Amino acid sequence: MRLATILTQSGPRLHVRGRSGYVDVAAETGIPEFTALTAVLEAGSAGLDALRAIAGRDGREYGPADLGPAVPSPARILCLGVNYSEHAIEGGRAVPTWPEAFVRGRDSVLGPYADLVKPALTERFDYEGELGIVIGAGGRYIPADKALDAIAGFVVLNDASAREWQRAGTQWTAGKNFEGSMPIGPEVVTTDEADMTDALLTTVLNGQVMQSARTSQMIVDIPSAVEFFSSFTRLAPGDVIATGTPGGVGFARQPPVWLTPGDVIEVTIEGLGTIRNRVVAESGDQASWRWHPAATPAPGL
Repeated sequence: MRLATILTQSGPRLHVRGRSGYVDVAAETGIPEFTALTAVLEAGSAGLDALRAIAGRDGREYGPADLGPAVPSPARILCLGVNYSEHAIEGGRAVPTWPEAFVRGRDSVLGPYADLVKPALTERFDYEGELGIVIGAGGRYIPADKALDAIAGFVVLNDASAREWQRAGTQWTAGKNFEGSMPIGPEVVTTDEADMTDALLTTVLNGQVMQSARTSQMIVDIPSAVEFFSSFTRLAPGDVIATGTPGGVGFARQPPVWLTPGDVIEVTIEGLGTIRNRVVAESGDQASWRWHPAATPAPGL
């Protein structure tokens, strides 16, 4: 199944791809709470069964502008950094032997086709095409061989990063959490429809391929990512795991390539779809704002 959050006049509403168009889940099931993806996932197998029961119906066609973030309000976005060897090497790092982890907040998500606002406080705004894992059943101490049972589906995302902010300190949080800096979508594709073991991921900037890799090249694979994060936290329905970006990011190029207003950045994962965002400038003049980190040439992240 393919699940999308549609921006309607009555607010964001969960839809399932039908025989034609998208079917409004809450309206068709008669369960008001099912306007939200998290509510369906929290209902477990009963929620997924309700989706399957209506997925064969005819729905309504919507355009790209109508799609909101596929996971609109995740409680947490648990992220892996430096999870492809090529990305580690291009940043001057050793290939990690332990997962690099950080967390994004829910207000950093953005619609799959919405304008991506380049923050006024960065001149080094970078792209990172990634595969996202959407947690379904969740749990604690989930072994890798049971990980698929804990996953609801997969999404495409762009972990857009303000590099000066990421490198100014020893922690990555600030550079990874600017408001609306992580487009996610276009749909959550359930595990029975999408096999992400060896899928092609590409990132295209203004028509030029910048990143191209297969998910099989990840250092920490999908089952291991679920196992790792469940070691120290209880994964909950609707949590998202961002699995890291391959080589080819902007900071590592000579000369560096930064996202600027007018750019169009696309991330595609075969079997899941494409997110496409136009970069625009943040409104307002923040030149006098106190916090402007230096653009130091520290090793890339």
